Amino acid sequence: MMIRLFASVLVALALIAPVHAENLYITLASTTSTEQSGLFGYIIPQFRDATGIDVRVVAVGTGQAFAIARAGDADALLVHDKAGEKKFVAEGYGTERQDVMYNDFVIIGPSTDPAAIADAETAAEALTRIAEAEAAFTSRGDDSGTHRAELRLWDNSGINPDGEWYRELGSGMGPTLNTAAGMNAYVIADRATWLSFANRQDLEILFEGDKVLFNQYGSVLINPKRHPDLKHDLAEQWHEWLLSEAGQAAIGEYTIDGEQLFFPNAD
Repeated sequence: MMIRLFASVLVALALIAPVHAENLYITLASTTSTEQSGLFGYIIPQFRDATGIDVRVVAVGTGQAFAIARAGDADALLVHDKAGEKKFVAEGYGTERQDVMYNDFVIIGPSTDPAAIADAETAAEALTRIAEAEAAFTSRGDDSGTHRAELRLWDNSGINPDGEWYRELGSGMGPTLNTAAGMNAYVIADRATWLSFANRQDLEILFEGDKVLFNQYGSVLINPKRHPDLKHDLAEQWHEWLLSEAGQAAIGEYTIDGEQLFFPNAD
């Protein structure tokens, strides 16, 4: 009888263990740029090996990622709109926000460069030339971090983009680049997604290097007082790992064709 009882306990434990392991994960609201660049496919396995915690990514525009986190539908947040991230914390939705990594935005267009932006001295001048030429321009138009940055750049140039030449698509970075390639249009993209983008056709980077094109990413912890049922302990391990020597090294090691896509800069 005792042997049978012991065997039954072992069977029950064997059935419970996989369920427990399966539940050891967090949901991360993040951006299409980090997902489509392949970064998560590189760093998440390293985090999982170190902690036993998996990360399930919901890749959307930054504005939508904020909405998901505000609703309590994500355990952690990794986006690239520093002003929005600070506002998220100030409003009580987050408890901590830290710089994690950066890259930059680039202005891409057809190799023929009909607006002649390649020799522009500033991003504002490049965008002014595009608007004056009414050259086709594709915008994500999705309230993503890239779209928010694009709107700031237009504002800095004193231009309110309007007209048939300016196409707001309401789509992610990859689909927007595909549309730009099909239309031979200008587009602003983060460098990481561009480097991982295969369907370039006649597109190339035409303007880069202006300091206003700096692109900072931040990790944000969700406030447990707002959403006590989230996996805050697991999310904090993810957050701390990203800031750790191991996490920062993993971010810096990720390359495509020998070119680094993100540069770690945890405080």
